[in-house]
Amino acid sequence: MSDAHNEHESAIKTPKQLIAAVIGFFAVVIIGIVLLVQYVTTDKLTGRGSSSQEPDAVAARLAPVADNGFTLKDASGPKVLQTGEAIYNSTCAACHGSGAAGSPKFGDAGAWGARIAQGFETLVKHANEGLRAMPAKGGNPELADVEIARAVAYMGNAAGAKFKEPEAPAAAEAK
Repeated sequence: MSDAHNEHESAIKTPKQLIAAVIGFFAVVIIGIVLLVQYVTTDKLTGRGSSSQEPDAVAARLAPVADNGFTLKDASGPKVLQTGEAIYNSTCAACHGSGAAGSPKFGDAGAWGARIAQGFETLVKHANEGLRAMPAKGGNPELADVEIARAVAYMGNAAGAKFKEPEAPAAAEAK
């Protein structure tokens, strides 16, 4: 037989080395546990003597995450009509701000001149029903007719027209 099994010798040759290796292993494990515990508990613990148990702090922790920055709209309540500028900024500016798909740019008197000459009612009709690449109501079907008319007046007036912004209809007529 060969002595091939003797080639695989251990680094530990004496009982003293074995004891040192075992103690070293336990020291490394204990140090690792201590460091892990320190890492997990580095946050300031709340409890007695802090403001964590005050009603406001408790309510903030228990509040649903979806409530942050979200306002519920009462669909059955009366609609709050927006100004022409607000409608332009939220809906119309996407195309009329850049002139996309051939739309007249906001404030460009040359591009709006022929359209303004058609009259306010015609412009409102085109905005409500859509024209060429523009979808009906600018792509926002939730807008009321008076809001569309306000946006048309706002954009037309920025290009030199003298349109009067429509007043809000009576509460029963609001859509």
